[in-house]
Amino acid sequence: QVQLVESGGGLVQDGGSLRLSCAASGRTASNYAMGWFRQAPGKEREIVAAVNWDGGRTYYANSVKGRFTISRDNAKNTVTLQMNSLKPEDTAVYYCAARARSFYYAVYIKEADFDSWGQGTQVTVSS
Repeated sequence: QVQLVESGGGLVQDGGSLRLSCAASGRTASNYAMGWFRQAPGKEREIVAAVNWDGGRTYYANSVKGRFTISRDNAKNTVTLQMNSLKPEDTAVYYCAARARSFYYAVYIKEADFDSWGQGTQVTVSS
């Protein structure tokens, strides 16, 4: 497993932007598939975006498509979620997740697919 630490959350107004970062440490994270999930109060945790080993393949939930961008820098062991045009419904705790033993081309989107999780970072979008 790797250790994951998220940063970059905060309070932003409707229409604003935030950039979340996830730093991985421990075993090399370059061959891990990565994902960002979020959990709003009273709701289940849901996938937001995911990326494969080298960043060449990505997945986005329909609710964030066109507004969020996931990227990774394997040299720095970081994954980033750029969030633009934020809406109040994006308010949630955002979690970074990693999956070891990933197929090179595969993008994983289910919670059960991931074996390492960060502690989460709060994102609040005010209307």
